[in-house]
Amino acid sequence: MKLTFIRKTAQSQVNNCPSLYRTDRGTFIVQGWRVSDAEALSQLDIPPHETAVEVPEDVLAEIAKAL
Repeated sequence: MKLTFIRKTAQSQVNNCPSLYRTDRGTFIVQGWRVSDAEALSQLDIPPHETAVEVPEDVLAEIAKAL
């Protein structure tokens, strides 16, 4: 799978997190902060092979402009 970097958050100071990537398979990869808040997780239906990540609004706004 080939990834194309789209945007990282302006909040990132050292690394590229959170970031958004487009794949060559017509999908997106989200690199973000792991959600560990029990209240938030209790509202999600996440199977064992998946996880939830949190990304800032500026990352998603950038992809909306690109589409």
